[in-house]
Amino acid sequence: MTTHDIPLDLGPAARGVAGLLDGVGDERFAAATPCPDYRVEDLLRHLLGLTLAFRAAARKEFGPLTDLSPTDPAAPVLSLDGDWRGRLRGQLDELAAAWGEPAAWAGETRAGGVTLPAAVLGRVALNELLLHGWDLARATGQPYPADEASARAAIALLSAQTEDAAREGTGFGPVVPVPDDASSLDRAIGLGGRDPSWTPPA
Repeated sequence: MTTHDIPLDLGPAARGVAGLLDGVGDERFAAATPCPDYRVEDLLRHLLGLTLAFRAAARKEFGPLTDLSPTDPAAPVLSLDGDWRGRLRGQLDELAAAWGEPAAWAGETRAGGVTLPAAVLGRVALNELLLHGWDLARATGQPYPADEASARAAIALLSAQTEDAAREGTGFGPVVPVPDDASSLDRAIGLGGRDPSWTPPA
C-alpha cells in the first residue's frame, strides 16, 4: 500500500473538531449535548481518550488505551486540567498523521477492546470525529462545516448497522429519519442516532 492508496484522510475531520475548541468555555462544561449520557465535559474527556486510543490503534501500539472500553472502570480517566485545548489539538493532529501512514490501514488492529481489520477501525475513528465534532458544535452553539468526503464515509459505515438489535452495545441510538433531500452531514447524523435538528434545552 502506498500513500496514494490510503482509503480516507482524517485530517479534515480532525481540524473540524480542533476549530471548535476556542469556542468551548469552561462555563459550558455542564451543558447538555445531543448524546444523552454526555455533558460537554464528558464529551471533551471522550475526545481526549479516543484520539489517544485511535492514534495507538493506527500505530499498533497496544495497551490500556486500546484494550479497554471507555466505559470499563479500569480505563484511564483523562483530565481537563491545564491546557486541555492545546493537548486535544495536538492529539487530533497526531491522530490524523498516524492514519496518514499506509501501514496504519494494513492488517488488524485494536481499539476499545475490539480487534478488527485496520481499514474498518480507521473508518470508525473518522466517524467518531465527525459525529462527536457535531455533538460539540451543537452543544456550544457553533457552526460545523463538515467536509463531504467525511460525511459520506460515515454514511457508508453507519448504513451497515441500521437495525436496533445490531446497535446494542455500539453507543448508537435508533436511526433518526431525515428528509430525502437532507445533506450528507444530516444523513450521517441521523444514521448515528441523533436528531439533526437538536438544539440545547432552554
